[in-house]
Amino acid sequence: MSTAPAPAAVEAVDYHTAGEPFRIVAGGLPPVPGETVAERRAVAIGAGGTATAPRPGQLDELRRLLTREPRGHAGMYGGFVVPPDDDGAHLGVLFWHKDGYSTACGHGTIALAAWAVDTGRVPAPDEGTAEVRIDVPSGRVAATVHRHGGRTTGIAFRNVPAFVTARALAVNTRYGPCTVDVAHAGACYASVRAADLGLAVTPARLPGLTAAGQAVRAALDGHPATRHPTDPRLSGVYGVVLYEDLPDSPDGPVQRNVTVFADGQIDRSPCGSGTSARLALLAADGRLAPGQVLRHQSLVGTEFTGRVLGERSGGLLTEVTGTAHRTGEHRFLLDPDDRLGTGFLL
Repeated sequence: MSTAPAPAAVEAVDYHTAGEPFRIVAGGLPPVPGETVAERRAVAIGAGGTATAPRPGQLDELRRLLTREPRGHAGMYGGFVVPPDDDGAHLGVLFWHKDGYSTACGHGTIALAAWAVDTGRVPAPDEGTAEVRIDVPSGRVAATVHRHGGRTTGIAFRNVPAFVTARALAVNTRYGPCTVDVAHAGACYASVRAADLGLAVTPARLPGLTAAGQAVRAALDGHPATRHPTDPRLSGVYGVVLYEDLPDSPDGPVQRNVTVFADGQIDRSPCGSGTSARLALLAADGRLAPGQVLRHQSLVGTEFTGRVLGERSGGLLTEVTGTAHRTGEHRFLLDPDDRLGTGFLL
């Protein structure tokens, strides 16, 4: 627990994307130095810190305040809205979770696009579409917001290029050996067939899935396949996608997954950036032909759809479609006499 000072009031709007929370903070932020979103993320992490072990600071105290009980919980996710890198984007964002700061977040991008239109930050018609461009630590992403009857009905986001760096890596964990595929899609994802570890993607197996994901991530620590070829800040396994195949639909493959990310956090959605990584792997396998669609289901039964649009910058341009819904608007406070300070995690 921390009793370091935090802003007197923090304004936030909460969304969920396919069941995964996203807390958007646009008011009450301290200044975050930097010329780009990537530089601001480095400032948030702090000199000597890491993505999952940031150095103490005013901004990180705010992250802790919003992810820890009693204002948050261990599964909370969100973002600080910051200026974009240049006038080509509408906004920038620093993604965060209970352990620190991520380089990409597909479900967060979907929620931010909905929020930008819902609040009028980006003008949108009652009928038709609007384009929202967002600078994230891994690059610039874009989202098409679909509107009908004055309401947002769906969001399709186009990620930074996705590419495969390793296939069928032999990995030993305390759950036994397995083979792992590695792909980068704004962050590095390791994909493992859940059955190879004696698991099924069901809520009843969640403790085992979580532990297995952590074990795979630890086993790949420092592996060359997890290094980004041009940007070391994007290196290292961020998420482990434990998946299972379901019967194909007429439009393409159907899979269910749970993504274990950071230090054992569970994505309730099908994982937006992880879906991009799965698209790159399926395309490499010849299982996703041009025009086909991946139906990607989550542990809680929600779904994203994904498709490959073409090649770009040495990778694949992928599009992931989902929905986001506003769940609340908040003004968070920290009472100076509150001995719990920024809270606790269980």
